[in-house]
Amino acid sequence: MSEDATTVVARWPAAVDREVALATLQTAVRHGSITGTEASFAGYLAGLLRSLGLDEVAESEFLPGRPNVVGIKRGTGGGKRLLLIGHTDVVDVRGWRERWAGDLREDPFGAAIVDGSVWGRGAADLKAGIAMSIEALRAVLAGHADLGSDVMLAFIGDEESGEPGTGVSAGMKALVQELDRGALPRPDMAIYVEPTTLDIYSAQMGFFIAEIEVTGRTAYFGVPEQGVDALKATHAILAALWAHSAELEKRGSHPLVGHSFVLVTAIEGGGLIAVPGRCKLSLIRKLRPGEDLDDARRDIEAVVRAATAPEVDVTFTYPAGRDHAIGGMPSEIDPANEAVGLLEVAIQRNRPDRGKIQGAPFWSEASFLTARGIPTVYFAPGDISLCHTSEEHVPIDEYLSGIAALAEFIAAYCSA
Repeated sequence: MSEDATTVVARWPAAVDREVALATLQTAVRHGSITGTEASFAGYLAGLLRSLGLDEVAESEFLPGRPNVVGIKRGTGGGKRLLLIGHTDVVDVRGWRERWAGDLREDPFGAAIVDGSVWGRGAADLKAGIAMSIEALRAVLAGHADLGSDVMLAFIGDEESGEPGTGVSAGMKALVQELDRGALPRPDMAIYVEPTTLDIYSAQMGFFIAEIEVTGRTAYFGVPEQGVDALKATHAILAALWAHSAELEKRGSHPLVGHSFVLVTAIEGGGLIAVPGRCKLSLIRKLRPGEDLDDARRDIEAVVRAATAPEVDVTFTYPAGRDHAIGGMPSEIDPANEAVGLLEVAIQRNRPDRGKIQGAPFWSEASFLTARGIPTVYFAPGDISLCHTSEEHVPIDEYLSGIAALAEFIAAYCSA
């Protein structure tokens, strides 16, 4: 860009229409889109992209009645192609109305404004990020930036887990299939708009969930010697798993993601005045970038079997396959990547207290893209610690700063 830095900084906040941007976010929240019911919100987004005058807007079903939305603003030639991507689904709202009964925030999809924030399910995770993407592109087009390369927006379903039979990244899997076969142009960089409070997450953990069923043999309580106590066997397994977790912590720490561990999240079992013949436990295994999910699975199974007596049977299931058959892959990109530096500068010009390079304390779908050689970071307004709770909200000033910063980045990164 030919302007000096002062002009560039002044342009993008001025190009953001506050009222339009706020309406986009509130309307997004008002489209309730719990996983499996994304269609109405996807239709709203497709209409918005068409109203911006994008060259291509397509809705395609990744499962019956559940569409992805992709829009492309074509550049004039030169520059680097950018993908802005986020998921359309949100988690359930159980407990929300009870928490806010009689308050402006009682409706989880009401998008109430309280204390300078928009409240509601999905406000931070991640409809503020989706709205930021749309409004940043609107600002760029209004500012007549010279877009040499394409800007792509992709809004996909099925990222969140929690609803039966859903939450396996079906939308992302459909999108990358289109990338792999050349039906969509390959981006040079992607920003996945998970909430980061306007910091930049260049690395993420990996994970898998394991459900372990422990089967002994039930017997009447008066003759326990005739049974095989599944709860007692599970006690030994738990001790072994916690020891394994402590060992993982000793193996080192990633500078952005931290150390690996095992977290036991649930246990159920017991007998009715009898030796319990069955017990089931669930765990999550966190992986640092560089660790392999297959190795981690083998380690867990070996630890459990070593702690199990021969008369006890154990079976393992892995219900959360994402970009790996049993879970989600860890990933990272070089934080010294030129595009990351450009984004960092754009953020800090608009919010000097933000733009720090960090690691994601969650797993999302960036690893689908990094595995294909597409550098991907997380960046958006919103605090991940409030997501999936009845405290979910996003500060309006943070949202508007994100729009201005992203608009500046788009104009610089995609310029001819």
